[in-house]
Order: sequence, then structure tokens, then C-alpha cells
Amino acid sequence: MKKALDIATLIGIFGGSLLILVSIMVGGGLGGFINIPSILIVVGGTISAVLVQYPLGDVLGLMGVVRQTIMQTTADPQEIVKLIVKFAEEARKEGLLVLEKYIKEIDDDFIKGGLQLAIDGTEPELLRDILETEVANLEERHRKGQGIFEAFGTAAPAFGMIGTLIGLVMMLRTMKDPSSIGPSMAVALITTFYGAVLSNLIFLPLAGKLKERTKSEVLIREMIIEGILAIQSGDNPRIVEQKLMTFLPPKLRKTEGGGE
Repeated sequence: MKKALDIATLIGIFGGSLLILVSIMVGGGLGGFINIPSILIVVGGTISAVLVQYPLGDVLGLMGVVRQTIMQTTADPQEIVKLIVKFAEEARKEGLLVLEKYIKEIDDDFIKGGLQLAIDGTEPELLRDILETEVANLEERHRKGQGIFEAFGTAAPAFGMIGTLIGLVMMLRTMKDPSSIGPSMAVALITTFYGAVLSNLIFLPLAGKLKERTKSEVLIREMIIEGILAIQSGDNPRIVEQKLMTFLPPKLRKTEGGGE
């Protein structure tokens, strides 16, 4: 397992922000798009709404979720297949107990825990239940992070509209001065702009990225479960390899030819 910056996420967020800023500068200057009350309404209102939906600890822990989204943990599925096939070969030749010498060398805690359960003689059905429960808990943790991002993405445009309505009410109260209508309308619309940008450039895309990461991680863990169960049942390493390859996209299916 290796950690690396997710360049696509950074390019998307900073590239999109830069393009918006350039468009604003070319169109007349940044000063007209900075309004402190509007920022307070959108940012403060959005955070408050999310705090109503989720516990404080979960919201404060969102920075960790953001870090995990930007710092991608990469697991090479082909390398995992090779590792499991190697274990299948060793176990078929010398028995499951021989795998104990590899336990400390494994970086992935999920593989390590699953193999230890198999070595300890855990019944296949119980082993599957334990590992699938761990996968389900992983999905639930990720789902909570997705939900918080989606809550931010839903609330930001709503508070942008609330800020706009506040601005319009204030504008209508000063209709006697026609010269103030244009500037007041511009300020009223800025809050909608803030909410739309935060929602569609940051919050909802991060929720989508986390959802895709969850799918990939769950697929790999399901592959690992099948591999460990195949090792436990003493399957031919070639069969183990073919079984695991079905989890990979066709372009990654390069068989190594496991032994007897």
C-alpha cells in the first residue's frame, strides 16, 4: 500500500478556481466579488446546517477525510493477486501453518488479519462473516464522510439563495434611490455565486471522489476475501489466480501461471 497525492483532485479544484478567478479579473476586477457579509452567510450558515445534521466530532473529523481524499492510498490489485497466489502455492505444498512466517511482512492489515484467521483454523463461513463485516464497517465510515460532504454541497447553494433574498429585501427597502438598485442587486447575487462555487467545485466533487474510492477499496477487499477462502480450502494456485482475475478489468488480467 502506497500513499500518493491525487493529482486529478488537486488539478480539478485549483484549476477550476484559477479559471473562475481569471474570468472575474478579465471581466472587471476581483473587488466587486468580495463581500464579507455574503461570505459569513454562506460559510457560517452552511456549517451551522451541517452541525444540526451530524455530531460535532464527525464534522471536526472531516479534515481527516479530506486528507484521505487528496492523499490517495494506492493498492496495486495485480500485486495483491501475485501475493495471494504465492501464499496459495506455499500452503498447497506445506500446509497453512507455513504462512505464519509471512504474517509480519504483510503491510495490509486486512490481508494479515484474514490470513491469521485462516491459519488459526476458523471455519470458512465464520471467516467470511468476520471479513465481510469489516468491509461493511469500512463502507459505513466512508458513507458518513460522503454524507457530510453532500450535506455541505446541499446547504451551500441554499444559504447562497438565503443571502440573495436578504440582499433583495434590503434593496427593495431603498427603492427611492434608483442609483443604489444596481450595486445592491450585484451584492445580493454574490451570495448565490459563493454557494454555487463551493457546492459544485468542492463539496459535491469530493463526495463523488470518496464514493469512487470506496467502490475500488471494497472491490479489492472482496477479492482478498475470495483469495483467502480459496487458500484455506486448498485450491490449485492456478484456479486461485483465475478466480481473482475476474475481479480485475480485462486490461489488467495478466496471468502468471501458478504452480501445483
